[in-house]
Order: sequence, then structure tokens, then C-alpha cells
Amino acid sequence: MAVKFPILPFLALTILAPLFAEKFYPDDPVWEIPKPISVGRLKPRKLNDYYDFFRNTFARPGERQPCKGNPIRAGAVNTLDEVPDSSWYTNRHGRRRMSIEELMRGPDRDNQPSIDGPWRIVSAKTEGVTPGFSFLDSKNRRYFLKFDPITNPEMATAADVIGSKFFYALGYNVPENYLVFFDRNRLVVDPKTTFVDAFGKRRRMSERDVDETLRNVPRGPDGQFRAVASLVLPGEYLGEFRYDGTRKDDPNDTVPHEHRRDLRGLFVFCAWLGHDDSRAINTLDFLVEENGVRFVKHHLIDFGSILGSASTKSNSARSGNEYLFSWKPSLIQLFTLGLYVPDWARRNYDFHPAVGLFEGEEFDPEKYRTEYPNPAFLNRLPDDTYWAAKKVMAFTDDDIRAIVKTGKYSDPRAEQLVARALIRRRDKIGKTYFTRVLALDNFVVSNGKLEFEDLAVKHEFVPPRSYEIRWSVFDNEQETRTPLPESGASIPRVEAAYLAADISSGNPKQSVTVYLRQSKPGWTVVGIERRW
Repeated sequence: MAVKFPILPFLALTILAPLFAEKFYPDDPVWEIPKPISVGRLKPRKLNDYYDFFRNTFARPGERQPCKGNPIRAGAVNTLDEVPDSSWYTNRHGRRRMSIEELMRGPDRDNQPSIDGPWRIVSAKTEGVTPGFSFLDSKNRRYFLKFDPITNPEMATAADVIGSKFFYALGYNVPENYLVFFDRNRLVVDPKTTFVDAFGKRRRMSERDVDETLRNVPRGPDGQFRAVASLVLPGEYLGEFRYDGTRKDDPNDTVPHEHRRDLRGLFVFCAWLGHDDSRAINTLDFLVEENGVRFVKHHLIDFGSILGSASTKSNSARSGNEYLFSWKPSLIQLFTLGLYVPDWARRNYDFHPAVGLFEGEEFDPEKYRTEYPNPAFLNRLPDDTYWAAKKVMAFTDDDIRAIVKTGKYSDPRAEQLVARALIRRRDKIGKTYFTRVLALDNFVVSNGKLEFEDLAVKHEFVPPRSYEIRWSVFDNEQETRTPLPESGASIPRVEAAYLAADISSGNPKQSVTVYLRQSKPGWTVVGIERRW
């Protein structure tokens, strides 16, 4: 739907639709959210990890789908049932094929840390199995330096780089993550740097502290360290976003997050890539300025815990199969005295120390679980997962292998394992979600006919099938239809501003309505509605 009031760009697409007298407006379909309202200073906020866990595990934040009655359809979509470009999402590989070079480049913009001088450490995380530093290069650009656990060289760093490229191609805002290899003398401590030591005391950092920290970091055969240098995101830090509600101080954030299509559909992408750590603490909002307008830009971050990696160690068999806590499996374990062994614990998994535990043969996207419940993921509907599955199926085998190669695994078997699992998981996602709706897409008017692709048939998930197409004149102001006697793909020769074509194929519950608008060039597709 067209945006009528610039001060309410998101509402005009979704929440305010019933207030207007027309279903379609002259600028439909909208593929880019209008210019946002410029905001002033916003207060940063920090989300507590434990609070987020308990809130989502034992409460029901956000508005959930009703048990009965009409489901709550996704917001932040255009009249073609697609997600327009916004500060949340940008259509990339799923709408316009990216080249292999573009896929391998991902979000990177040639901002690799300069090697013309030392990297000055300005802050540090020294605790835990995988410590890290924040440093400035010779161009004064700031990076976070993240390492692998000493038990699994290459695992977390490869996952972080590969993940940033996949999520970028899928449409999300992500950091620039660079694999770097360096000697110890590359790192120097800035004289002003302080940190909290093992005794909880804040003091100045020394070169010896760096050496002690790097004892827990693996080295390559040449003695160099391997790490991910993640370029700090531009703008003013605002903290994480939640997967429910809206940010109250952001006038552009009007669609509840649990109802955003780009967050509901994110479930499918996380299942595909094994991102069970997809929670609010792995997101970041920044206040940025573009063309004189200040607005909030939303990012996904930290992909070191995807594929087979749990960041500090390999994934366990539970990862992706159960929440950290849920009542049913806990009660089963209680009443069986811990003797019950779930199915996922009895499977044979592919394993490689540089990958962790990651497989595609036993994968079932609908049974996938993140670490704890996610309101947006739980609200997903068949049209949300269909939208996401289209994006996943857009990646060819060669696309997948090319992106996996950017992880620079030293053992070709690790690279092959990851690519093989992703290809298998991709196909299962397509088969699962292309059969839950009538998977018709890519509608165009050509030579007086309505043409489309059946993606389920194209990918051989269902056999070839026939289609029934029934036409109506559509009154755009009253939103009523007048049935026409014509049927089939040929567009009726009638005097009308809008037509509606109802398409079905055997299953009475699955259908698609396509709306056409008459314009000077002829009939064009202006709207799509799916039923299941």
C-alpha cells in the first residue's frame, strides 16, 4: 500500500491500512520504505542476558498468534507480500542474483585492518576460553578481535566470517568481518588501556597481560595467530533490539517486532545456518545519519556460534533440538530418573574439530529450536516461512560452496562437510515450506496472459500440476469483487481499473489471489494474497 503520511511510514504499510478507503494506491507496490523521521538523541540501553532468558522462557512477551480465529499476518510487507527495503532489511540475493564475487565479498568494503603499523589494544576481554581485544589500526579504525577456542582451531572464526556473508546476502545489516593472520608483535598495548583482571581489580594493561591472554589462543603451524577482526559498526551505540514490542523512543519503529516478516522469517535462516544463539543479545541498534536524516539502523551480530560451533566449544547434540529449558523434556527426565535418551541424542552426526557438530541428514526445519523461545519465531505463519524459503532456495550449490570457502578451513574435508550439510538443509527447507502454501511466484503479464512459476514443481518437490484461474473485476475503493465468466490464464477483455485472479490447484485450502491494475503500458501485477 502506498504511504499517505510521511510521518508514519511503517504504519502506512501495515497498521493504518484499515483507515484508508482504498486497498491499492498509485505507488504500490512499495519496494523501499519512505524517508524516515529524523530523530534526536536516543538513550542507549543494555539488555541483560539472564533477564532475556527468563523473560522468554517463563513469560509470553509480545502478542502471540491466537489459538483460534484469524491468524495475525506479518507486518512490514508490501502489497506483493514481500519485504521492502528499510533500516531493518535490504533485498539482495533473493530478489536480484548476486554474483559469486559479490557473495564472497558480502558486507566487506575493503576495510581490512591496515598492516602499515601496529594494532593498538584499547580494551580487552581476558576472561573465558575465547578472549578478545579491541584495537585501533594505523588508520585509527576500531575493530573487535575474536579468536577460536584452543580446542577447536578455525571453528568460531570460520563460522563468524561465513555467517556474516550469508546473512548479508539474505538481506540483513551485519558487521564487516575479516579473517586476519598475524604475529604477536603486531599487537601493542595503548598506554591508557585498562582492564579488569582475574581478581576483579581494574588496572592498566601490560604486554605481559596480552601474552597471558594469548596462551588460551591456538596458533597455526607457522606460529601466527588466526582471528576475526570485526569492524566497529558506524553510528551511536544504542544497544540491542528485542524480538517483541517496539522501541518507544523511535518514531520509525511502529511494527511490533514479533509481527515483522523479516524477523519471523529469520527463523528459517537461523535453522538453515544452525544459528541457535539467535537471541536479542546478538543484535545491535545504532543511530546513524544519512543525507541529513538521523535514524536507527538494526543489525545482527556475532555469528561465531553458528554451523557446528558453540563459540567456545563444539555444539552439543542438544543444540538446535531443544531449548535450554522447557517443561516437557524436563519432566520426562525427572520421571524416568534421567534414563530416557531423546532421539536427537542417539543420532550419528558429522563432526570435524574445525567445524564442530553440524549435519544435514537428520535436520528437520520445523523441529529446530533456538536456545530459548523467540516471540517472532513462534509467530511465524506459512507465508512467512515461504518467503524465507524462497531466499534460501535462491542459493545454488556453487553459491554455497563459494561462501563456505571464505572461512579458509585448512582441511578441505571441513569445507566439504559444511557445504554438504548446507545444501542438504537448503533442500529440506524448500520441500517443507514450498508445500505448505501454493508456491506460485514471479507473476507477470505477458502477451495478454497471466504467467507464473510454481516453485514447488520447479524444484521437484511436487509433480507437475494443473491450475484453475477464476477472474473478477475488483473495486479498489469498496474492496468488492464482481465475478466474470472467463477462466484460465488469458486476461479478460473488460473495462476495469483492477482485476483479481483466484488461482488454485487441487487443494481447496491453498490458493493465491493476484491483483492486476490497468495502466498506460497495460496490466501490471500490483498485489498478491496467499491462503492455506
